[in-house]
Amino acid sequence: MQTTFTIATRGQGLYEFTHDVSEWVTGTGLLTLFVRHTSASLLIQENADPEVKTDLKAFFARLVPPTTDPSMSYLTHTYEGPDDMPGHIKAAMMPVSLSIPVSNGKLALGTWQGIYLFEHRDAPHHRSVVAHLLRD
Repeated sequence: MQTTFTIATRGQGLYEFTHDVSEWVTGTGLLTLFVRHTSASLLIQENADPEVKTDLKAFFARLVPPTTDPSMSYLTHTYEGPDDMPGHIKAAMMPVSLSIPVSNGKLALGTWQGIYLFEHRDAPHHRSVVAHLLRD
């Protein structure tokens, strides 16, 4: 089974789409998710306290600032905007695919775990995540 989820973003941040994936999976098997973009990532992260999303976004913004920051003056790929190359760097540091077991039609996630697209660009985008469920 295969489908594509489209996640609308409103700029940098984490966008949970666990519910959409949960509604789609059936049976027992292994789910693979893959984001089809070079400036976005996928994460399994806590979904109970929204401060986790805020802190992750702040951490990566501090770790990889925009190209307008003097510390990033060594970068040469700057013509697509000050957030583009930092977005590529962040995507290189984080996963672009996830594997999640599915048991009896349910994602085998922990109690506080959710599936997130991590948008690394400032502008709104529509991001595509391909889902492939290999059932037993």
